[in-house]
Amino acid sequence: MASDKPLQRAPLMSLDEALSQVLAQGRVLTETEHVAILDADGRFLAEDLISALQVPPQDNSAMDGYAVRIEDLATPGVKLEVTQRIPAGQHGHALLAGEAARIFTGAPIPPGANAVVMQEDTQTEELESHSLGNPMLRVNVVPANGQWIRRSGEDVRKGDIVLPQGTRLNPASLGLAASIGRAHVSVVRKPRVALFSTGDELVMPGEVAPEDMRPGAIYNSNRFFLRALLVRSGCLVTDLGIVPDNLPDTLKVLKEAAHDHDLVLTSGGVSVGEEDHVKPAVEQLGKLNLWQISMKPGKPFAFGQLDSTDTTKQVGAYFMGLPGNPVSSYVTFQLLVRPFLLALQGQAQIASNSYLIQANFDFPKPDKRREFLRVKRNAAGSLDLFPNQSSGVLTSVVWGDGVIDNPSMQAIKHGDWVRYFPFAEWLQ
Repeated sequence: MASDKPLQRAPLMSLDEALSQVLAQGRVLTETEHVAILDADGRFLAEDLISALQVPPQDNSAMDGYAVRIEDLATPGVKLEVTQRIPAGQHGHALLAGEAARIFTGAPIPPGANAVVMQEDTQTEELESHSLGNPMLRVNVVPANGQWIRRSGEDVRKGDIVLPQGTRLNPASLGLAASIGRAHVSVVRKPRVALFSTGDELVMPGEVAPEDMRPGAIYNSNRFFLRALLVRSGCLVTDLGIVPDNLPDTLKVLKEAAHDHDLVLTSGGVSVGEEDHVKPAVEQLGKLNLWQISMKPGKPFAFGQLDSTDTTKQVGAYFMGLPGNPVSSYVTFQLLVRPFLLALQGQAQIASNSYLIQANFDFPKPDKRREFLRVKRNAAGSLDLFPNQSSGVLTSVVWGDGVIDNPSMQAIKHGDWVRYFPFAEWLQ
């Protein structure tokens, strides 16, 4: 006898579980490229960078001044003979008792010297010269041992791993690599990502003027920010444009994209409507590992794999389907796609930094799903809430500078401490 009870849907997967599954199924790309340091900004190291030398290579002066022996300077006012001049890039000779060496920032410390005195703490007495014609120097301070000396290896020691494998190179790390003599580095090749949107309602800016838009049509905004986010995540992007809302076209594009890409990323078509063809197409061409997440915005996120038509490849491309609403698409990219792409390139640190900040608003009606609220820091350092939290309001992301990660059913009162993720962390 059939039951009159409605069928119970399985509970939605949590965001943390979804991210864990996504990262667990990704494989670090093994192909590497040898690139010049000047062209390596933003790339991910495929090797440990090990220093073959000390940095600095020898003890050197941290100031313009005079290299001295502290044994000669027990009291202020002692006079020393200036016997040599050592600019950066040159080496001096041994310093004897009663002598000082004029020295400049970065110049090697001469043997025998054990401190540098700033020129502001000295007086030269040109008229009172030594019998050999060298000027005399009055030292007005008693220096400490090692004062203003940068020791050999205090920055980098020979044999140190200065940048570990998986580091994402930035301007500072490029300079550090150059400081140990590296002109080229081995980096992970860039992930190849195919991007397309679905929806017969979508039109492209520039192709149709606003006054000529047909009823129901909207401009495809997702294409632009997703492409930019992919590039910022270190990817090579193939933009496949807009795919019509039908199963044959969706199958054709997915099959072709799986052949020579690491990831196929779509926007729209992964919900439960009759015109949402991406999900069944992925299931026909491969498998869907997870679908729908307990988060707001961003519930209809999908992840899976597409079989490859290339017999030389063990697996096809990964698949990630983002919701069509622009804020949902933006947030799910940052929370799920970006970490996955960083992991493919070998980055060890995936999690974004978050901060506890006070709310400058009341939020009395929380959702049963974990919610990401668009906010902005105000002049007092607390957070203001954008008044319209709809997943279709892209102005909330432009206005805001981050999101609050609000737990399920958690009301917020003015003054409560909330967990804040700045967009700047996501856009590095």
